[in-house]
Amino acid sequence: MKKYLASAASKESAIPILSILLLALVVSSCERQIARTRQPLKPPEEETELRALPANSSPKLKLVIDGAVDQVGKTTGYDPSYQNIDYPNGDVPIETGVCSDVIVRAFRKANIDLQKDVHEDMKNNFSAYPTKWGLSGPDANIDHRRVQNLMTYFSRRAKSLSTTDSDTFLPGDVVTWDLGLGTDHIGMVVNVWYKPTQHYLIVHNIGAGTRMEDALFAWKITGHYRYF
Repeated sequence: MKKYLASAASKESAIPILSILLLALVVSSCERQIARTRQPLKPPEEETELRALPANSSPKLKLVIDGAVDQVGKTTGYDPSYQNIDYPNGDVPIETGVCSDVIVRAFRKANIDLQKDVHEDMKNNFSAYPTKWGLSGPDANIDHRRVQNLMTYFSRRAKSLSTTDSDTFLPGDVVTWDLGLGTDHIGMVVNVWYKPTQHYLIVHNIGAGTRMEDALFAWKITGHYRYF
């Protein structure tokens, strides 16, 4: 009888251990599956081609494009919360940000501070900018981080181009999209050609950090701007 009870007790104590081991195996398997399905930061090199910029391009064009590409893998998160930042040249931590921060950071590589430029243009022309946020005046912490404000600024200070002709999208161009349900998005065309679709790739942050993807015609294009 004692041997039976000892054996039964041994089996009962083994059940929690087996459960823990099985749970660990399931979690490990799920993590491996997630890792396999997670989208890469950019397409495989054999599917892309780095294209030279025109010889007469502004030196700042290359700096801006390089500034966008350099964020891939550095900005790994997405945080749309309001934050107090420095002015001028203010920024949230490089590890995070929103889609518009990709553009702002890229332009700063060419010593163009969109935070300052947008703020000053809004101070002098506040009625030209969207009023959907209910502000009575500019806010240097957030104005340049809102897609519709960047759209307004670029439409005033840059060239507005076709949103439908694929041949007109060139490296350095800023593109905006409507993701649906009133959600705006922004990214930059870079000089990396994607062979499968014959399009230039886009650098953007749509929620999983800054990536380089074939996303030019993934959504409805609402703006196409050329600054240089």
